[in-house]
Amino acid sequence: MALGTLAALVASLIALAVPQVLRELVNGPLLTSGSRTGVVEAALLVLALGVAEAVLIWSRRVFVATPGTTVEATMRLDLFRHLLELPLSFHDRWSTGQLLQRAMADLSTVRRWLIFGLLMLVVSITTVVVGVGLMLWTAWPLGLVYLAGAVPVMVLSHRFGGEYRVIARRARDQAGGLAGRVEESVHGIRVLKAFGRGDDALGDFTRDAEHLRGTEIRKARTLSGLTLALGLIPEAATAVSLVLGVWLASQGAVSVGALVAFFATAAVVNAPVERIGQLLAMTLDARTATDRYLDVLETLSDVQDPPRPVDPPAPGPRGSRVELRGVGFSHDNGERPVLDGVDLVLEPGCTTALVGLTGSGKTTLAQLVPRLVDPTQGQVLLDGVDVRDLRREDLRSAVAVAFEDPVLFSESVAENVLLGLPAGASGPDERERERLLVEALRVASADFVDHLPDGVDTRVGEEGLSLSGGQRQRLALARAVASHPRVLVLDDPLSALDVTTEAVVTERLREVLAGTTTLVVAHRTSTVALADRVAVLEDGRITGVGTHDELLRQHPHYRYVLTALDGTEDDDDEEGAA
Repeated sequence: MALGTLAALVASLIALAVPQVLRELVNGPLLTSGSRTGVVEAALLVLALGVAEAVLIWSRRVFVATPGTTVEATMRLDLFRHLLELPLSFHDRWSTGQLLQRAMADLSTVRRWLIFGLLMLVVSITTVVVGVGLMLWTAWPLGLVYLAGAVPVMVLSHRFGGEYRVIARRARDQAGGLAGRVEESVHGIRVLKAFGRGDDALGDFTRDAEHLRGTEIRKARTLSGLTLALGLIPEAATAVSLVLGVWLASQGAVSVGALVAFFATAAVVNAPVERIGQLLAMTLDARTATDRYLDVLETLSDVQDPPRPVDPPAPGPRGSRVELRGVGFSHDNGERPVLDGVDLVLEPGCTTALVGLTGSGKTTLAQLVPRLVDPTQGQVLLDGVDVRDLRREDLRSAVAVAFEDPVLFSESVAENVLLGLPAGASGPDERERERLLVEALRVASADFVDHLPDGVDTRVGEEGLSLSGGQRQRLALARAVASHPRVLVLDDPLSALDVTTEAVVTERLREVLAGTTTLVVAHRTSTVALADRVAVLEDGRITGVGTHDELLRQHPHYRYVLTALDGTEDDDDEEGAA
């Protein structure tokens, strides 16, 4: 960047040197001796200066291309890395479109400013300062006239900056919202088509697009006003200087060569003066883009690795033990706690079903074990160690999660299932990965994979939407199983399966994960009946723990919850419905 800036500065100084050559040419060979040799020498010197300027401009572009794109790539990587670090609450608040706009368009704006805007702003200011200095040295009365035009230019530029900055921020925020509208509509295209609401979606998109268009027009008008002023003021100053300069030359106060050099220098200076408006706009756009980038980067995650992490303890003979002691959790507003003093023990090697009414905090409790969120009070212990004392990487290698709403990536079936396995030298070899893949697919009853066009190498498309809901759930379950975790957290991952398939999958899970402690967030009575123990979550507290039969006899709220589950249970065969 320094070399590129230096090359551009030298090129601008060379451009300013050409008028001085013309002054010597006019005052010398042209007005006195008439020597052809002097004219040829001056012409060759101007040609050499022009070639040197061209080479320097080429060098400037070569120098700045690599650092500019490197900065953009580094910022983009930092942003993505930080997004992976941020808590779920952040991603719940921010739309995908706004994040995409920051990661792509905003950073491209910063790159263009770095490799062109910043550099040319420095060069333009230097050119104007040196040029005006030469004009004062060449013909100081005319230079003062030209310099007087700087006062309104500075006032207008200041007013432009304050107004344009607000409009630029609004335009970028609206562009992010529009991108979010596109992303939301594309993801929900099946719903829009099924309900025939395409025209409504188009209307919403048109309204947002028109708002953005209006903001962009206002931004362009604001810039055009400054551009008009920056074009008129220097030209008006030049016109006044021309009249005054001719009169001074007629009086012998200024030489003809000095007059030629002055106006040649003015021609060189006028270009960067007129360009300053565009450069200011580019700078303000880059500032807005950087502010939006920092909005994300300066958001701190409340789930961090401990300063002095401990190694995960060895599991017991039957597997790991998970304890929740006095656990409470509240959202940021803290108005009403989601969990309040939860005490629960997940016994090693056992399957515990967690049941409760909608909104009782089941999903939040399940997210505490792998530290997707941290409790606001109490402790979550893995084999006697607080999970906040473990590295997140170590903890999440020991705890696998399968969610009710499965998310697959636009990769092959095999890559999605084996996502949780370590890669490279620390991971299993190719033969072991293939064995784990086959076993995980068998446990999840994902035999439909054999009928896909390329088997396990079939790409499932964005978010796996080329598959049915039950197929996506089984692949997500296979992904959780393939890593052979010490603790398995299942947030109703079989809700799209029929009861018979669910029973088969559960039995296979018991065979393969005999030493795995399992927590199942249950939304169906069939899931509850297959668990070793059941925990009842009521108003953010565990109010009962026991077997299914024990709780049926002793716990009125449990019976009420089962009645509610029976009322919402869908007995249709998932594959038949698909």
